[in-house]
Amino acid sequence: MSVSLTEHNTLRLRSEARAFSTFRCLADVQALHQRAMAENLPLKVLGGGSNVLMPAHVEALVIQANSQQVTFVRSDEQHCWVDVDAGMSWHDWVLRSLEYGHGLENLALIPGSVGASPIQNIGAYGVEVGEYLESVTGYQLSTQQYRTLSAYECRFGYRDSIFKRELRDDFVILRVRFKLAKTFSPCLNYAPLNQLDAATVTPQSLIQAVIDTRQSKLPDPAETPNAGSFFKNPVVSEALADALSAAHPEVPRYAQPEGVKLAAGWLIDQAGFRGKRLGPVAMYEKQALVLTAPEPASLDDVIALQRAVQEEVYARFGVMLEPEPQVFL
Repeated sequence: MSVSLTEHNTLRLRSEARAFSTFRCLADVQALHQRAMAENLPLKVLGGGSNVLMPAHVEALVIQANSQQVTFVRSDEQHCWVDVDAGMSWHDWVLRSLEYGHGLENLALIPGSVGASPIQNIGAYGVEVGEYLESVTGYQLSTQQYRTLSAYECRFGYRDSIFKRELRDDFVILRVRFKLAKTFSPCLNYAPLNQLDAATVTPQSLIQAVIDTRQSKLPDPAETPNAGSFFKNPVVSEALADALSAAHPEVPRYAQPEGVKLAAGWLIDQAGFRGKRLGPVAMYEKQALVLTAPEPASLDDVIALQRAVQEEVYARFGVMLEPEPQVFL
């Protein structure tokens, strides 16, 4: 009997899996892996469901972490190391992280689980999780080995990691070790956080500012199904960025070590897609970067709108947008 995954993805796309189970520890994962192999099924891991696009049917044993333990490891004068289980809510961990140290404040209210955070190398307002991550521990399916990968071995990039490339569908994350700073040093480089006073802002007030900002622009998945920011902010050559700035002086741009990062939301808005609906899906009226599903939708519906946005943005600006959510195949 198939199991519905519709309530396990924040876009609530109509989907079902051949089988579904939760896990808490390595022994659970090993037993589920043996079951999947006995039934000749792939084993696929689902996080919080906030960054995936579900097809109508997933011919796999889908597993999801439900362990939420936080364990102090050690500390010195400058840092504190903490292990967090994969099943913990990311936002809950950000709030609790203040008990141990700092660095994650800008990442408040990002939906999803701790175990999923390294896969995407989640980021917001100038901060990426990879900057505060010491290691990732889990189980590699192909070798049936328990492994710990250092932050270096995770090969973090912009919304990228080894878990999206060489270890895609081959690594079940069990816990993440964070290295938090003892001293609070807020990152206020990006609007609107750059309006805060660095001399008076506190960790709590910074988190609240991030929450307020996100709630003012992003829909609550519980009320309006969505997958958060749908497209990556593109990094383009300086020459292309200069050409766009000459034609559109107001285009938001951020210098990078290589190239220039543009604001995908601005490009989509200028292309006329903010609030635009295509069938049961639409780009959010308050933030053009967010794809929503006001009515029950399928993967095909999402892909149709994704392609329409990509084609129009490319036609107008010569920039090809890349979606953040991955198809769960």
